[in-house]
Amino acid sequence: MVNFKKILFILFTIHYSLFTLLNAAGVKATVNTVETVKGNPVTLRIKATGGSAAFPNILMVGDAPVTGTSTSSSRNLSMTNGSVTTEVSTTKVIQFMPEHDMTIPSYAVNISGKNYKTDPINIKVVKSNAPTTQGNALFKLDMRANKTKVHVGESFMVTVYFSLRNDVRLSQEVQYTQPNLADFVVADTGEQKAYIKGNYQVQEVRYIVTPQKEGNFTISPAQAKVGVPDNSRRDIFGMSFGTKWYQTASNTLNIEVLPQAVESDLIGEFSVKATLDSQEVKANKPVNLTVHIEGKGNLAGFEYPKYEIDGVTVYSDEAKVDTKVIDGELYSMYTKSFAFISENDFSIPERTFSMYDTKEEKLKELKVQAFDIKIKDAKPSSTPTTATSHGVVQTNTPKKVETKEVIVEKKVEVERVAWWMLALAFVLGAVFMYGLRFIPTKKQKPYKESEALKILYGHMGEDSEIEEMVRKLYAKKNGDKSVQIDKKRLRELINKVQKT
Repeated sequence: MVNFKKILFILFTIHYSLFTLLNAAGVKATVNTVETVKGNPVTLRIKATGGSAAFPNILMVGDAPVTGTSTSSSRNLSMTNGSVTTEVSTTKVIQFMPEHDMTIPSYAVNISGKNYKTDPINIKVVKSNAPTTQGNALFKLDMRANKTKVHVGESFMVTVYFSLRNDVRLSQEVQYTQPNLADFVVADTGEQKAYIKGNYQVQEVRYIVTPQKEGNFTISPAQAKVGVPDNSRRDIFGMSFGTKWYQTASNTLNIEVLPQAVESDLIGEFSVKATLDSQEVKANKPVNLTVHIEGKGNLAGFEYPKYEIDGVTVYSDEAKVDTKVIDGELYSMYTKSFAFISENDFSIPERTFSMYDTKEEKLKELKVQAFDIKIKDAKPSSTPTTATSHGVVQTNTPKKVETKEVIVEKKVEVERVAWWMLALAFVLGAVFMYGLRFIPTKKQKPYKESEALKILYGHMGEDSEIEEMVRKLYAKKNGDKSVQIDKKRLRELINKVQKT
C-alpha cells in the first residue's frame, strides 16, 4: 500500500529546497527624474526585496505633500546551476510635487523583522522658460535663443517651445518643420523636455548653433501642423472620422555675430586633465594616456594636436564628445586616448592649445604636461621606427634569425604483423576515406583584424614577427590602405600564441 503521507513529505521537502529564498534582502529608492520643472510631479519608487515588507506611512516627502500612492508585489523565479531561486519584492510608488530644490530623505523599511534604509536623493526644481500662452489657443510655437549677440565660433542654444492645450485630442501626429539654420553649424542636443505649464503641455526642442562667419543673421520660423477630429464629419454611429488641420509658425530670431576677438583653438570656459597609466613599462608594452577636456562651450569641432615621436608607435582612438545643457548653458566633455609602444626610453612631449575665455574676455593657454617614459630592459637603439597619430607605421626590415638545423636519428623497431591485420586495416581505411566524402566540412572563419589585434597585442615582446603584425594591424585600423595583411600567416600566429 502506498504511503501518501511519506510522498507528500518528500514533495514538500523538494519544493522547500528548490524555492528557498536565496537572494539577500534589501531596499532601494529611485525617482523618474532628478530635475523637474516647477509644477510637475516626481514619482518615487521604494522597492523592498527578500520577504514580507512593512513600509512607513509617508504623507509628506520633505515639505512636499504626497498626491498619490500605490503598492505592488511580484515574485520572480530563476534557475542558476540547476538550482531554482525565487525573489519576492514589494514596490511602493509615491507621487509628490516639489516647489523648490529638495532632498528626499532616507526611509526605513522593515523586511522580515529587520530594518533597511534607502539612500537620500537630491531633486532639482527649475523654472520653465516656455512663454506664457495667451488666450485659449489650441497650440502655439515660440522660439528663443539664450544669446542673440555672439562671436564667430561661439556656440549658443536655440529652443523651440511647442505648447498644446491639455484638452486637445489629436487625430494625427504633429507635423513639425524645424527653423532654417543653414547659416550656422547645428547639432541637435537630443534633449526634448516635456512638462505641463498651466493649461498646456509643453515640448522643448533644442539646437546647439555655432556661427562660422560674422554678420547679422535671421533664423526663420519653426512651423507645425496639428490634426484634430473634424466634428462636422461623422459616421452613422456619430463618431468623427475626418481630420481638421491647423497650422502655425513661431517667431523669427535676429542674431548678431561679431568677429572673433583673437584667434584661438577653443572658445568658452574649459579645463584640461591628462592621466597616464604608467611611466615605467616593459619593452613593446603600451603606455596609455587619456586627455579629458570639460567645461562651458562647444567641443564638437576641436582637434587635439598630434603626437609624432621617433622610435615610438603611436595609436589614438576617435575622440568622444558629449554635450549636455545645464541651466540653459551648453556644456561639453571631450575624451581622447593614446597608446605609445616602444623598445627604448622616450618622452611624450608637452601639448598646448589656446582658449578664448568668453567670461573674462581674454586669451588663455591650456596645457597637457610632458611625460618621461622608462622602458625596463630597453634594447640597444637601432634604426628608428616612426609612427604618426594617424597610425601610419614604418617598420624595419625583419632581422634574419640564424637557425641551426639539428638532425636527430630515430631508431624504429618494427614488429612483424600478421598479413590479415594489414589487409583489414587497409579495407577499414578505404571505407573511412570514402565516408569522409559525405561528411560536410565546416570552413574555419578568418579572424577579424580587430579581434586578432586583441589576441596578439599581449605577445608583442615574444616574437619579432608578431610585433610586426601588430604594428600592421594598428596602421590598417587607423586607415592606412597601403598595408596588406597575410590572412593565412595571421591565423598561424594566432594559433601559435594560443597553444602557448
